[in-house]
Formats: sequence, structure tokens, C-alpha cells
Amino acid sequence: MTMPVLRLTGALLILGLAACTNTGKTPASSPAPVMETMTDPATGQPVIAGPVLKGTAPRTPGKSSSASSIGESAGQPAAALNTATREERAEAAAPVRAGGKRLGTTVASLGDPSLPGFWIKTPLVGSESAGRIVNPATGKSANVRLIPLGGPASGGSQVSLPALQMLGVSLTDLPTIEVYGS
Repeated sequence: MTMPVLRLTGALLILGLAACTNTGKTPASSPAPVMETMTDPATGQPVIAGPVLKGTAPRTPGKSSSASSIGESAGQPAAALNTATREERAEAAAPVRAGGKRLGTTVASLGDPSLPGFWIKTPLVGSESAGRIVNPATGKSANVRLIPLGGPASGGSQVSLPALQMLGVSLTDLPTIEVYGS
């Protein structure tokens, strides 16, 4: 029983291989067209000659990132992003306003550094108002604009770049700060 099955399998294999060969009755496939000269629009460098590929995505010009660039500075130091004026800094550093009510503590992280001024977006307030934030580790404080942020009161807060710098906090730290309303 095994021999007829093996013979049939061998015959089918031979027929399959014979069907794959070019018998001359159909024209042989021509080689793919080759690019003679072309420059890469992103780099301006000549492209190596080779077959023309169809259906590939175009190369997007721009800066590429590699694993070796992870953790390197994006080009601007934090001080260059701090656009607070002298007047804003003086107002933020002014003595503590009387009658401030402690709203609670929150974990602070750097907010959008492109937004100017001294502010904190926090779930500890329901409406925008004036207030103050204090870093209990250093005792430094800053007068800020309190801006509501959705989420539970136990959620974290986003603080402006100049306010974090005034508190003496590293921009990569997540300090617990105190928030006071006026």
C-alpha cells in the first residue's frame, strides 16, 4: 500500500517541477527596469542604481532619530524655553499674599513648556484663580495662576517651566508640592 502512494507522490512531484520550467512557448520575463541616475530629494545624494521598485512608500525628508540619540538634548536648554519677563518673575517671587487657604498637596510634573507665565493646572481647584505653590523640601514658593484640571483630587498636576524653576525643582523630578488658594 505504501509503494503506490510513494510512486504517485513522485510522479506528481516530477509533473510539478516540469510545469515550472520555461518551455520557450512563453516569453521569458524581462529583467526589471534599472534607474540610471536619480538624487534623493531628502538628502540631495545620488541614489545607487538598481531595480525600480513599485508600490514602496516614499522617503519622508527630515531629521531621523536613532537609538544613539536617545537621552540627548533636543538642542535648547531649559533656560532658553523660560520666556517669563522680569516683571512676571518679580510678581511670582513677591511675599506671600495674606489669607491663603491650603488646598492640598499634589504631585507636580512639567506642563507644556511653550505656555508662558507662572501657572499650575491642578484638580484641586474648580475655577481659575490666583494662588501659590510651595516646595516643602526647599521652602521656596511661587505665586501662580491656579487652573482647573480634570480628574480626581488625588491626581497629579502640571506646572509651568518658570514656576518649577522658581521652586528649585529639576524638570525631570516629580515632587510633592503644596497648593494654596487666595
